[in-house]
Amino acid sequence: MNARETSATRGRDGDRLSPCVCSTLRMVSRAVTQLYDDILRPSGLRVTQFSVLATIARRGEANLRQLEHVLGIDQTTLTRSLDVLERDGVLERASHPDARIRAMKLTPKGRRALEAARPLWARAQDKVLRELGTTAWADAQRRLAHVLRVAVKKRRPKRKV
Repeated sequence: MNARETSATRGRDGDRLSPCVCSTLRMVSRAVTQLYDDILRPSGLRVTQFSVLATIARRGEANLRQLEHVLGIDQTTLTRSLDVLERDGVLERASHPDARIRAMKLTPKGRRALEAARPLWARAQDKVLRELGTTAWADAQRRLAHVLRVAVKKRRPKRKV
């Protein structure tokens, strides 16, 4: 084990983890996303779609900028997702005083889809938390929040004075 490899990259699945932070986070993200997608499959929603619908439902309606900020999704990916959800009839455009702003709200079909998916999402969430443990998850959230702050801070352009 070299200096860059730690005990965190070893263990049951240690042979699969990379010392690269980005690679490891992406691998974990893909695996967890697949687990949620598999459990959500009967609802017809993917976890990414569920997250968009749940966020809009909590707010009543939301525009692209709000969704980008809350979900941490880039505009291109978000627009693609919204287009699919709108085409499928689960979202519709909400009227906005500024016609340039794309605000979305759930349709009755969207509310039904979200309600059908909620217990499946809860099952996926429970499965992960039962395996991981709520204390370990709280610790992971704190650590991931720090990684997020570091990554966002490093991406911000430095102002020239």
